[in-house]
Amino acid sequence: MITDDREHISAIRARLAERVGVDRYEVWFGPTTQLLLRSDSLQVSVPSLFYQDWLRSNFRKDLEASAAEVCGRAMAVEFRVETPASLASSEVTPNGQTQSHVHAAPGSTSPLPPIAAAAPAQLKLIAEPAPVVLKQVAAPPSPAPGAEAPLRRKLNSLDSFVVGTSNCLAHKAAQMALMQPGGYSPLFVHGPAGTGKTHLLEGIYSAFRKTQPRAVAVYLSAEQFTSQFLHALHKSGMASFRAKYRELDLLVIDDLHFLAGKKATIGELQHTIDVLLRGGKQLVFAADRSPAALKVLGPELTSRLSGGMVCRLEPAEYATRLGIVRNQASQLGMQVPEDVQAYLAATLTSQARELIGALKRLQAESLAHERPISLTLAEQSLVDLIDQQRVVKLPDIAKAVCEVFGLEADSLQSDRKSRVVSHPRMLAMYLARKYTRAPLSEIGTFFGKRSHSTVISAQKKIESLMATGGEQPRTAALNLEEAIRRVEAQLRAS
Repeated sequence: MITDDREHISAIRARLAERVGVDRYEVWFGPTTQLLLRSDSLQVSVPSLFYQDWLRSNFRKDLEASAAEVCGRAMAVEFRVETPASLASSEVTPNGQTQSHVHAAPGSTSPLPPIAAAAPAQLKLIAEPAPVVLKQVAAPPSPAPGAEAPLRRKLNSLDSFVVGTSNCLAHKAAQMALMQPGGYSPLFVHGPAGTGKTHLLEGIYSAFRKTQPRAVAVYLSAEQFTSQFLHALHKSGMASFRAKYRELDLLVIDDLHFLAGKKATIGELQHTIDVLLRGGKQLVFAADRSPAALKVLGPELTSRLSGGMVCRLEPAEYATRLGIVRNQASQLGMQVPEDVQAYLAATLTSQARELIGALKRLQAESLAHERPISLTLAEQSLVDLIDQQRVVKLPDIAKAVCEVFGLEADSLQSDRKSRVVSHPRMLAMYLARKYTRAPLSEIGTFFGKRSHSTVISAQKKIESLMATGGEQPRTAALNLEEAIRRVEAQLRAS
């Protein structure tokens, strides 16, 4: 039973955390936001006008509802701005006196540092330099605890990005973003591992710094962004963090799928994106899936990501793989015969990284044994890499799907459009995109001379059903998830 106003405040805070989520509660209702009960109102004291406007716009209803549930009657919510020095909480005691106290971390005797959201005018005064903000300074400052280390290696450039049919759209979008910064923002590239996403992002970042020497740019991973956010939240303060990221000209974040389940970080990134987009700044992101398939990031963030230029990077086809081999051989100063180049491009089909690793091993073998690079040397020195690859081919997928659904062997290549065949065919196209490096045209031709747009449509349909958990096509008493599980089991066993 609640016996005094201090317990009322604690109960209101607990109910508020349940309503808005613990992460959002900790960000906006930490030690610098104090609650005070009056006779018929709840007073909310905050450190700045920015804070006041934000809480009034986004949390008034939650505050009113939480107070009403605890107090058993409707309570008005009043906001007031107080200076940080006066923000020791003043909560009414049973005798009507006010008692001030500062919240401390559990197990600690020292008060928690304030988590202040400074107004825009304040941000410029407290901007915190960090190693990844590569400004032209004589001696960069030492990194703060928890900040990411300075970039040591040489970043990839757009000039070394091998362009082919699998990635030409994404490459062109990168060039357009550099020619008109902010005009194609956000730029979102996605695709499976080894398709060149990081290379493309590093190329954009490097080119931007060369063409815009006075601009401020940051390139980092989603994991680094999360680490810096948490460090600012609990130690260095949010004002300097926001000053750093909301006054950029270019923000590049890789591996955005890492943010899945990190609600507080996602919320902070959403506000950062909004500020930068309003300022006409350029944003570039990369992930292993499209925004539509990243439901785990929440509808608000995915809608922002979908509002710009979205490009998929496909697995490299043979011509692009051959170009990667030639490009990397040139960078490594290697003389690689054409038959060896063709052997590598035809055999190592999974990722560009495998091709680069194979070249480096081939170079080492050549130097160690004092033998010139040849096809024989490549076959001998790379035998374990070749054996490691479990090559899944289109006929393997067609056979597995037909066995699971009890269809005749040539059903998926037929013109039949009934659900009994069309749904398994759609699933087979999806699995072909997932497990093979075959281009769209080859997949479409194999499954009954269908167009590449049909393959894309099938893939998106399956991905959407898996992401949303919506109604799934049923054939032979199998739902989608069970069908995929059985087909994949067949592929592993074959």
